[in-house]
Amino acid sequence: MPNVAPLPVLALYARPECSLCDEAREAIAAVLADRRERGLPVPAFVERDIEADDALHLAYLERIPVVELGEHRLELLVTVGKLRRMIADALDEDPATPSRWPAGNPRTGTPVDRA
Repeated sequence: MPNVAPLPVLALYARPECSLCDEAREAIAAVLADRRERGLPVPAFVERDIEADDALHLAYLERIPVVELGEHRLELLVTVGKLRRMIADALDEDPATPSRWPAGNPRTGTPVDRA
């Protein structure tokens, strides 16, 4: 049996009564359901309420919703397309293929189209 590393957790940093957070939740649900239907790896999903933790509140209040998967991050505007690209970059790409995420800091910014 091959030794397979566990998938990173898909984390949503959000707060109640945040319309952008609601949109991010819907996009996450749609993308994860689509990956399940297509038989692709699906990361575990966890939501973290930034209002329940002072450090998270301070770190993320001005940037929510924030979605992280391993070293990849989306902030503020989370769409189905951006999530699909981020998850594919994190889980599906051949390691020999250059990532579309900026090389200097893969946790910020937007993907770079290298197609």
